[in-house]
Amino acid sequence: MSTQPAPTPLQDNALKNYQFTSESVSEGHPDKICDQVSDTILDLYMSEEPDSRVAVECVTTTNYLGIFGETRGPDSITPSKMEEAARQKIKEIGYAQEGFNWKTLEVDVRVHKQSVDIAQGVDSAGDKDEGAGDQGIMFGYACKETDVLMPAAIQYSHQILKDLAEARHSGKLSQLEPDAKAQVSLEYIDGRPVRATSIVVSTQHAEGLSQDDVKEMVRPIVLDVLPEGWMCPEDEFYVNPTGRFVIGGPVGDAGLTGRKIIVDTYGGSCPHGGGAFSGKDSTKVDRSAAYAARYAAKNIVAAGYADNCTIQLSYAIGVSKPLSIFVDTAGTGTVPESVIIDALNKVMDFSPRGIRDHLKLRRPIYARTAAYGHFGRAPENDGGFSWEKTNLVEALRKEIG
Repeated sequence: MSTQPAPTPLQDNALKNYQFTSESVSEGHPDKICDQVSDTILDLYMSEEPDSRVAVECVTTTNYLGIFGETRGPDSITPSKMEEAARQKIKEIGYAQEGFNWKTLEVDVRVHKQSVDIAQGVDSAGDKDEGAGDQGIMFGYACKETDVLMPAAIQYSHQILKDLAEARHSGKLSQLEPDAKAQVSLEYIDGRPVRATSIVVSTQHAEGLSQDDVKEMVRPIVLDVLPEGWMCPEDEFYVNPTGRFVIGGPVGDAGLTGRKIIVDTYGGSCPHGGGAFSGKDSTKVDRSAAYAARYAAKNIVAAGYADNCTIQLSYAIGVSKPLSIFVDTAGTGTVPESVIIDALNKVMDFSPRGIRDHLKLRRPIYARTAAYGHFGRAPENDGGFSWEKTNLVEALRKEIG
């Protein structure tokens, strides 16, 4: 019988010293346009009827936006209202270009009533509690790499693009256009990020700017986002590496809701269950349970029970309880994972209804989540990003000690 050789010191070191990369895309990326419009339609329904059921997807290409899906909610949300909300969102993003203009693009609304079979499985009735809107697995994650307990590479990628967009909207960088992407590669030593090894930023721009012009516009944004001394070598700082990025947005590439699930979550730092978020109300556990898993993982790390925590939840359609709860602290935990699971079950109800009530998800708070990540954001006074609160810490400490 053969046996595996013991790791050499070099192999053991390689597990701790490595490079890792994550990317983000801007609010003007074609897929993100679709995510934001889908969530804008969701907010329309939530603002008029908090118990509406919504599953809306969008597709976009040159001067075209399609809005498709199924809903159950007030008849006052008409196709014309959806179209107007979509146009306003696209205007807000900044698209008034030839080939994709918020005023003139064709908007095609094909939204129908929710399936009665799905409604029967989800709705509460008699002794039956509200069930999950679908089967599936959802993951949440938190770590101590940043002050918001998010992995550093994805957090910095988001912030670079968010700051670029703010500079564009303010007029400071008015020659930039809405479509952009960023990618950050970090070096890890002893499992901790210490510097950037490369930075890639591609941003759409007005005709007449050179590659060097754009690079010098982007440079101060990147330097401001990264911790002091973390900037990559100059020959690893890539801005518009093709040399030109004038044609962009839906003119350059088609977009679709739900195609940026790794951008939306943790940049590849943990597993992903496969479900997208945008356009789905909170009975869809793809969204609500992913928020709950992040909330639980963040509070575990904030409470000091781990430096790194991954949580998995699983559900079946129409069933009101999670089928399983899994916790992995990657060897950083101060107590066994089984103890953490027992405590989580005592301090939070992970049923679909329990999650919606605990995180107060029956609100029009979703369009703002659809660009620059659903996690690592500041909780807002109206209930936005409630899953980013650390208000479970004391309850966990009471249970675990």
